Order: sequence, then C-alpha cells, then structure tokens
Amino acid sequence: MITQTSIAPQALAGIKVIELGQLIAGPFAGKTLADFGAEVIKIEPPPSEAGPGGDPLRQWRMLHNGTSVWWQVQSRNKKSVVLDLRTAEGRAAVRQLINEADVVIENFKPGTMEKWGLAFDELSRTNPGLIMLRISGYGQTGPYRERPGFAVVAEAMGGLRYLNAEPGRVPVRAGVSLGDTLAALHGVIGVLLALQARHQSITPEAPKGRGQVVDVALYEAVFNCMESLLPEYSAFGAVRQPAGSALPGIAPSNAYACADGTVVIGGNGDSIFKRLMLAIGRDDLALDLELATNPGRVKRVAEIDVAIGAWTSQRPVDDVLEVLNAVSVPVGRIFNAQDIATDPHYQARDMIVPVTTHDGLTVAVPGVIPKLSATPGAITRRAPTLGQDTESVLGAITPAGGAPA
Repeated sequence: MITQTSIAPQALAGIKVIELGQLIAGPFAGKTLADFGAEVIKIEPPPSEAGPGGDPLRQWRMLHNGTSVWWQVQSRNKKSVVLDLRTAEGRAAVRQLINEADVVIENFKPGTMEKWGLAFDELSRTNPGLIMLRISGYGQTGPYRERPGFAVVAEAMGGLRYLNAEPGRVPVRAGVSLGDTLAALHGVIGVLLALQARHQSITPEAPKGRGQVVDVALYEAVFNCMESLLPEYSAFGAVRQPAGSALPGIAPSNAYACADGTVVIGGNGDSIFKRLMLAIGRDDLALDLELATNPGRVKRVAEIDVAIGAWTSQRPVDDVLEVLNAVSVPVGRIFNAQDIATDPHYQARDMIVPVTTHDGLTVAVPGVIPKLSATPGAITRRAPTLGQDTESVLGAITPAGGAPA
C-alpha cells in the first residue's frame, strides 16, 4: 500500500540516477532525488559467504523478517539491481548503465572508483553529460582524503560535537547521523546546480551539455552549518563554548522545566520578548529599556531565564503552550516518536505516510519535503527487495552496438 501518490509531472522525471553508495549519505541523496521523480537504480552487492548481500543498511537497527524498517525510508522509490563491482563483469555492466545515466552517486573512500576503472574522466568520455556526486569524509583532495570518514567524526571535525554539551561535561552526539544527512542534502543541491549548468552548456557539439563532479565532504557539510563559529574566532579570538540547551548570544532561547515536562521557548525577538514577559506577569522586565534589544538581554540572560523558569515550573506543559501560543511567542513541547506519529499537524501536512512492505508489514515513514505546488514529490514505490529489478534493468541496457542486451 502506498497512500501518497503524484498525478502531476514530477520535477526530476526523465533523470536517470545510478546509486553506487551504501548506508546513509549517498543513499539519502538518492532517496531525495527519487522522491521528485528521478529514476534511481541502486546497485547492491550479491549475497556471499561473508553475508546476505545488499546495502548493509538493510540489516541496521530494528528488523522485520530480516530487513530493517529504516530501509523503507532510505530506499523508497528506487530500483534494486545486484552487481558485484569486484568483478570485471559487474563493472562492465554498471559502466553500461552509467553510459545512459544523468547522475551517478558514490560515497566510497576516495580512489575506489578509480581502482574499479570507473573514474569520472573515463566515464565522461562516453557520457559527456554525466554528473558524478562524490560524498566522502574529507573530500576528494587534501591531506586527509584517504582517511576513513563517518558522520560521527565529521560532526566532531566540523565543530558541532564540541558545542553539543552541557558546560564542563563530555560532548555528546545527536541521536541521528547528522553529518551524513547534511552531506546528502548538500550533494542534492550540487546535483541540481550541475543539472542546471549542464542545460546551460548545451551546444550542437554537446547536445546533452557538459557534466561535472560534485565533491561533498561530510565535515564540510557540518562546518557549513556552524553559523558564527569561525567569524567570531577570526574577528575576536573567541572560541565558542558549549551552552547546553541555551543559544549563546541570543536571548532568551532555552529549554525550561514545567510541572510535568519540558518546553523550549524562543523569546529572542524584541517584540516577542515583551509579549513573553507580559504573559508571565513580569511587566517590570517587559518595560525595562535595557532589555528592549538583544545585546541588553544577553547581558542579563541568567536573570531572564530564572524568571521564565519560575513561571513554567508552576504549570503543566499544556498550559504553557496555551498561554504563549495565544500571544504569539514561539514555544513547543519536546516530541518523541509517539508524539510525532499522533500529531495532527504532521498528519495534515502529509508527513506521516503509511507504506506496506513486500511481506505485508505496514510502516509509517516520513513524507516528502520540500512541498512543491506544481510538481510535488511523492512516494510511489515501496523499497525494493534485494535484486528485485536486476533482470528488467539489465535487460534494457543498450550495448555499444545499439540494440538492447
């Protein structure tokens, strides 16, 4: 069962993508392109004595009949083709697929594609319009290029892990692989830019235009989201420090204990702050001229946080939400999976989508974002079983002679 369908043309209809990557970063990029109509052909290794084959993510976290339910998110809308890239036959077959593709995605250690005879320079000789998205820990150049790189290391090198802590305590990681997904999203942006540039380079000599390499490093994707971290160090020598649930330099913005839980409140806009203080009965702070702008509030943030915390601690979460929403102060409860699955706004925005796996389990998965008004994305195909599309895809390959194989 797929309940989210698309009757409008999709933005990436007609774009063929060969996904060679595994686990998170490369496949997340492929999933995002597939959600908007690209034909994504996922290449997976065959079963062997070493294991069951396929993308290792098939076996990650909680399984149903031997397959991760996460797989239903990461590989929706894709086709699965089994090829052994360690063999000459597998590499020859994937090269034929790439010859007819618009995009190839890989997230192997730099040098792996070259070792397999699948370097971009070689592939682009027969497919000049090819775009290659390469996601790796440290990028395709530089002194660290050959180091193995996972999201956890990228988050540390990119500056995120240092800040993600309570002051004086060991930094912790977010409970998901942010480095991978941030890199994937940067990769998708790069692919879309490269497709536009290819369109602009169309000439009679290059009827498809010219492709290029999109080089994304996990640590750079994290670093790109670190806001004022580097400018503040460069200008003032300031090394930003961990601040727990607060946002240093922007006040007030923090998490506050309630009688039966916790809320986050963003009262850092000038007019918002005044409404917040009036709502909690602190007219003195609302009318204090020093607190009318952010620099003054930053100086007295501890005082402000105490005032807000004193008010929230006497009230249940629902009451806090009701009072502050009524005066347009940004506030929210901290959601867990159950909260998300049952929330009416998630439902109204088509962000909770039920799909049924090949063996009959109904699983809720996140809906498609962003929301496009004219060419929306959609979930039109459940995640494939291993090798489900091998015969149909390889049977349609056009070899050098011109007829299907």
